[in-house]
Amino acid sequence: MKSSGIGGQAVLEGIMMKNGDSYAVAVRTSESQVALRVDEYHMFSSTRKWAQKPILRGIFNFVDSMVLGIQTLTYSASLMEEGPGEEEPADEEVLKHAGDPPPGEEEIEAQKRKERADKVMLGITVAISLVLAIGIFMVLPVVLANFFRRFIQSSAAIAFLEGVVRILIFLGYVLLISRMEDIRRVFMYHGAEHKCINCIEHGMELTVENVMKSSRLHKRCGTSFLLIVMLISVVFFMFIRVENLWLRILTRILLVPLIAGVSYEFIRLAGTRDTGWVNALSKPGLWLQKLTTKEPDETMVQVAIMAVEAVFDWRNFLAENF
Repeated sequence: MKSSGIGGQAVLEGIMMKNGDSYAVAVRTSESQVALRVDEYHMFSSTRKWAQKPILRGIFNFVDSMVLGIQTLTYSASLMEEGPGEEEPADEEVLKHAGDPPPGEEEIEAQKRKERADKVMLGITVAISLVLAIGIFMVLPVVLANFFRRFIQSSAAIAFLEGVVRILIFLGYVLLISRMEDIRRVFMYHGAEHKCINCIEHGMELTVENVMKSSRLHKRCGTSFLLIVMLISVVFFMFIRVENLWLRILTRILLVPLIAGVSYEFIRLAGTRDTGWVNALSKPGLWLQKLTTKEPDETMVQVAIMAVEAVFDWRNFLAENF
């Protein structure tokens, strides 16, 4: 297996694929139509050398992934609301008509105001998402584990119990949302995304037939990253012990960036190494992906292939590496 460096995310009825600063979102709006949008997203760490250092790059990439993920999910949701045939043409497909008058100053200013408002709303959404995630998966386990202090005297045992509760909450959340029909379709597109990447990275041409027979599990996956965060947090908090409940909660919050950075380094390593110990440590994440990915149908794979080909020259990749 040869790492391609591309990554992606499932959105509503489609796929986002990213390669470097370029990303493409392909969304099926009807049985016969697929909206394709190609744009650029410059990662915070891409232009700052200090932010490319190990651990730090994981922190900034995690935030950037959240921002781009919410942005592309919002875009796909807007297409679903508009309905078939009403979507705007993709950015690279907008036609300029010679006879159309140029936009006036008021129109330009209104567009700028809309873009500023969109950025503010996106920032608020990301902030709320982070607060909720930290509250549910970091703070809540501390509070629940604290109830057992009257029965368990060992701080190490309490820290371990906290980690178990954290993982159970996370698994319960995944199981709960996997029962929703819309989320099941997102998980199918998630499977199509992984299958496309696996197909390329195992030296096969990117065709529907080859993609369909590729694995839907991949070590370089956001699902695996989240589980690694949970597991590494158990190790961290086994050694960082604080008796006061409020100080324990504060340490959990303050250490989230560090844990995310360490987890990113492991996922980065797992995506480029095929050794025995890396594969063994990747197993829990791959098992979890059996819940967060489903086998896609051929129409979903077609959408995924469109997203890949919009930002990645897989033919050149195969010629250079296989």
